[in-house]
Amino acid sequence: MVFNSLDFLFFFPIVVLLYFLLPKRIRYVWLLISSYYFYMCWNVEYAFLLLLSTIITYSCGLLIELVNKSSGNAARVKLWKTVCLTLSILFNCLILFFFKYYDFVFENVREIFCFAGVYINVPKWDVLLPVGISFYTFQTMGYIIDVYRNDIYAEKNFIKYALFVSFFPQLVAGPIERSKNLLTQLSKPTNFNVQNVRCGLFTMAYGLFLKMVVADRIAMTINPILSNCVNMHGMVILMCIILFSFQIYCDFHGYTQIAIGAAQILGYHLQENFNAPYFSGSVKEFWRNWHISLTSWFTDYIYIPLGGNRKGKFRTYINTMIVFLVSGVWHGADWNYILWGGVNGAYIVTSDLTKNIRTRISAVFKIDKNAFGWKIFSRIITFFLIVYTWGFFRADGIYHAFTMQKMVLKDFKLQYIFSNNFLKSFGEQSELLILLIVLLIVTCIDYWQYKNIDWKQKILSQQIVFRWIIYGILLFLILAFGVYGEGNEQTKFIYFQF
Repeated sequence: MVFNSLDFLFFFPIVVLLYFLLPKRIRYVWLLISSYYFYMCWNVEYAFLLLLSTIITYSCGLLIELVNKSSGNAARVKLWKTVCLTLSILFNCLILFFFKYYDFVFENVREIFCFAGVYINVPKWDVLLPVGISFYTFQTMGYIIDVYRNDIYAEKNFIKYALFVSFFPQLVAGPIERSKNLLTQLSKPTNFNVQNVRCGLFTMAYGLFLKMVVADRIAMTINPILSNCVNMHGMVILMCIILFSFQIYCDFHGYTQIAIGAAQILGYHLQENFNAPYFSGSVKEFWRNWHISLTSWFTDYIYIPLGGNRKGKFRTYINTMIVFLVSGVWHGADWNYILWGGVNGAYIVTSDLTKNIRTRISAVFKIDKNAFGWKIFSRIITFFLIVYTWGFFRADGIYHAFTMQKMVLKDFKLQYIFSNNFLKSFGEQSELLILLIVLLIVTCIDYWQYKNIDWKQKILSQQIVFRWIIYGILLFLILAFGVYGEGNEQTKFIYFQF
């Protein structure tokens, strides 16, 4: 079941209605049943994998707390805590390996042996990737690490912990919630709140707009072109990659908005996952504003334990590259994802290495970095640096990524974008006009967010007539310009594959 489906349109109101009608003491049980039903609509068998991960991490959490309360010496206590933590993390990593990376790893091993003249037959695992596996395994690993660090107490109630792992709004594509936030909230029953419902529905509607009107419309335009890139002009391919930058943002941000809105209606608060990332003035700033829950997860659970920036410049650069390469691997079992992560890491390392040089240049040319012109320039440069990496991300493998780059370099002629052939490559001009208008709407909303303007609250606080005009326009855009039809009524979100 996906958010932009008729199934969810019936499922969600029933869940909300029964949630608030049931006694408070058992509402979380109903949410757990609903969450597992939501997941099993995709694949019944893999719900057992979700349950197994839940049982293992729940048990290890209790064991760590039990060891903490024991009267043994400090070294022995730390040893047993480390054993429990290691077993839990190892289990989750093995799940990820066998379902996501087994074929990739052993295919590369086979090719290495073939290059050396040794031919081996590696059996393929070739199974369907469990949807959301990367998200819920990271969420459970974050929980067990928090218990190990004594940041939280282990959850005693198994049903509440199972709900924390499987909470349906954010189960399959995040945000990756911390135990301090979501698990604490799930321990307390919530009350029906009209303001929560109003804001939640508005947030969900905006998420559907981002997904169905913007992201899916871009996909419909660029997918046929990128699948046949060898026969396309390089400038057309470049524009497709630029459009993909907005597609992946609106697709993933759209999912997050629907998740946040659905949780808010039920009385729960999920963290924001995006903060106007394309208004960032540097790649480092971009990664503070993009997929915030994953970036902060890597920072807290990998970068800082590796030493962060506390062990000298060289070690800082190594730690940065490790985090971004792991991020690439997390996103997909293919070399194009690893290269995507590596290039982003290299941007940040290079930026730090050249910091003093850039400071001297700024002083020589008297560049005011607070000036409007410089802010625009730095954001344009940052945007195109990120666009370059999205080419690797969007590609169907490393060969396809380099093919697209080759075509762009071969045909890099800016004047071509003013030709009729350029526009014709993207279909009807009316479709491009619609796309331009909706992208302008998204850009304006992101600008308000960049300026720390709570645009949703401003709209919701207006007079009823003005509010309903906005609601009507948003609903009209979704119904009139959303991508529907056979094969599109349940278009999956991009991040479902991760």
